[in-house]
Amino acid sequence: PVFAGMNESAIENFSCVIYNISFMNCTWQAGRDAPGDTQYFLYWQNSIYDNKVECELYIKDENGRNTGCRFQNVTMKTEKAYFLVNGSSKDSLIQFYDEYIDLYKIEILTPPLNVTVNCTRDSVGCKITWQPPVTSHVENVNCFQYEISIQNK
Repeated sequence: PVFAGMNESAIENFSCVIYNISFMNCTWQAGRDAPGDTQYFLYWQNSIYDNKVECELYIKDENGRNTGCRFQNVTMKTEKAYFLVNGSSKDSLIQFYDEYIDLYKIEILTPPLNVTVNCTRDSVGCKITWQPPVTSHVENVNCFQYEISIQNK
């Protein structure tokens, strides 16, 4: 598709990550041919039933240009979230960037909780137990798979 605006003025390397259950960071780089005064603005829509809202807490570079956004209290919904980053410059039109993202695919899960190890002196060995990590969207704990790495020291 052909977008209005100067070629290669849209942001590049857009990515988002969810961590600690409900926090999300999105980051990007300025378009390689964007004028020096270009400022970018992020809008997102968590589902088709929500309104588009602008980022409330921008991450800025040393020149004061918005290069990311921090979100709090993010909830994961069943539909893809929509992200739009547009830009403005007094010199020229800036191309926009948009993307749909499944939020559950970008979540960094917290570690399992209450990990305990009980070892006995006889040949039974050790019993390791834990509880599933806390997450805002996994309802069936059987969805989790675990890997245990045991190292003798």
